[in-house]
Amino acid sequence: MSQVPAPEHIEKAIDLVQQMRTEVARAMVGQTEIIDQVLVALLAAGHVLIEGVPGLGKTLLVQALAKTFDGKFTRIQFTPDLMPSDVTGHALYDMKTEEFRIRRGPVFTHLLLADEINRAPAKSQAALLEVMQEQQVTIEGRAFPVPQPFMTLATQNPVEQEGTYPLPEAQLDRFLLKIRIEYPNLSEEIRLVQQVTSSKVGQQLDVSEVNNVVKPEVVQNLQRIVASLQVEEAVYDYAVRIVSSTRNWPGISLGAGPRGSIALIRAARAVALLAKRDFVLPDDVKSIALATLRHRIALAPEMEIEGHDSDSVLRDLLNKVEAPRQ
Repeated sequence: MSQVPAPEHIEKAIDLVQQMRTEVARAMVGQTEIIDQVLVALLAAGHVLIEGVPGLGKTLLVQALAKTFDGKFTRIQFTPDLMPSDVTGHALYDMKTEEFRIRRGPVFTHLLLADEINRAPAKSQAALLEVMQEQQVTIEGRAFPVPQPFMTLATQNPVEQEGTYPLPEAQLDRFLLKIRIEYPNLSEEIRLVQQVTSSKVGQQLDVSEVNNVVKPEVVQNLQRIVASLQVEEAVYDYAVRIVSSTRNWPGISLGAGPRGSIALIRAARAVALLAKRDFVLPDDVKSIALATLRHRIALAPEMEIEGHDSDSVLRDLLNKVEAPRQ
């Protein structure tokens, strides 16, 4: 049983998380729900799959988040000719010393932006599996740990686009959340255009307004606090009932496994801290259920033909699964 953090530690954690949220919002216009969900994944020590068309600020979001905790940020552009060693690193023969040296790849960072991950073939996508699950990379039989905290934020274009490879289920399951970024509304887009074009040459991303709030080790401490927040039996029961319902729900051909239930509780704890609470409500579970489960289910073909998507089916499910009374 994890030890419950002292009230003053929780208060401090809530304050720091709010500061991080404020700083990221300095760089991003609107998209508050997206910022919150990325913070949820970081606090829950999870990875994020971000889906959306190019040009909606995904790179800017990751850069701003990295700056809030003085973290290292690396971006990999996934392409059809990307090799696994381009991601993880490789052994290099040094002619002078007549020995092999390890050249570490771009995964050795705090925040890894895997841009357009579904443009690379399965072998290169799989290069991320070990580091996402084990927080280490094996090169020439030796394991090298990556810096902590480590988080992969993978972006993908909508699958209908040409030249994309669908991510395998095993890879999808490693992502705590799948976030969808939509186009900004009219007023947000006007503010965005004003911000980007105001006395700036070209399209260089600007995170100069974002302040450093904490250090990487403090983020690790925040993750430990989130992991030890108390969850009542009724909330566990609610989360598991939601996930188990996906396995026999009309229109879902493949439901979520136990990893879905675990992810739901982990994410709900982070939602609670972001909402300035030290306890988890059923509403926390419900609010993050779409992002946690949309990539863990597969719709029956007839549902897709009728124009339904995973979100609409999951919303229907969430409305039918009874939440515990408080």
